[in-house]
Amino acid sequence: MGDTKERAVVAGASGFIGQRLVRELRDQGYEVARIGRIGPDARWDDDTAVRELIDGSALVINLAGKSVDCRYTDRNRTEILRSRVNTTRQLREAIQTSARPPRVWLNASTATIYRYAMDRPMTETHGEIGSGFSADIARNWEDEFFAGDLPGTRRVALRMAIVLGDGPATAILARLARLGLGGPQVDGRWIPHRRYRGIGTQPSGDGTAPTHHSRGRQRFSWIHIDDVMASIRFIVAHDELVGPVNLAAPHPSDNRTLMATLRRRVGARLGLPAFRWMLEPAMWLLRTEPELVLKSRWVEPERLVAAGYRFAWPDLEPAIYDVVAKSARP
Repeated sequence: MGDTKERAVVAGASGFIGQRLVRELRDQGYEVARIGRIGPDARWDDDTAVRELIDGSALVINLAGKSVDCRYTDRNRTEILRSRVNTTRQLREAIQTSARPPRVWLNASTATIYRYAMDRPMTETHGEIGSGFSADIARNWEDEFFAGDLPGTRRVALRMAIVLGDGPATAILARLARLGLGGPQVDGRWIPHRRYRGIGTQPSGDGTAPTHHSRGRQRFSWIHIDDVMASIRFIVAHDELVGPVNLAAPHPSDNRTLMATLRRRVGARLGLPAFRWMLEPAMWLLRTEPELVLKSRWVEPERLVAAGYRFAWPDLEPAIYDVVAKSARP
């Protein structure tokens, strides 16, 4: 990179993915600037500071957005959408007005954009966009990201599957397994509600919460945090990668296998299944949503594999063994 470091701008760097990304970019030789609600280098409510960071940067990576690990109340639903769409729009407008726009802009998205799938994998070429709240969030997010003309900037939407790493999700799953609650999560009938109804300018679906009789075999697509970092570096280096790219391990699993693997890893013999009638009140107490464990996500990384990316963690069991060990460290 020469004597002068190139600048990478990371928006929404407070989570475990963002914190790891900042360290990785610095190790690659970038000068890293961060945008967030409280900075530290620019705040979202200071549009001038955001534009000054973007102008002249080499790389922009946006991970901003309210966590979906919450109850889908009207207030939270609105904030989940607003925090993604508005920050993406602000970055796009900053890039449009830059005298020296970044060469690459990577924006977080989610593999939840695809429909509930147990029949076949969803790829960038042949995947079918889903309906309802979660899919609408992703669709509106990507629509904002790809809007307008940015001739000097290559844009890639990172459709991330569930990320395994030293974050809260892995720790919670491992804790459940240790307590003897690490059985499969089984969908079924429940009292009708409308928390998963569509949202945005063109809400999709009929507004009802879907019921699937998956028997705990709902597909589980995932990616190790190491491969998230390595694939981002790979995408930046490969100019042919433009548009949506699935960030998911090439060998997806299912919920029963995931929970059995966790039980083996933590040495738990017993793993009680959690049926929907048990999950709904439990998730209400935990202030989160059953959809996070009941939706069947079957996603494969067609474009990354075709471009030559090799996964460090292609298989679930060694990945689980690695991340549980790390999450257990003090």
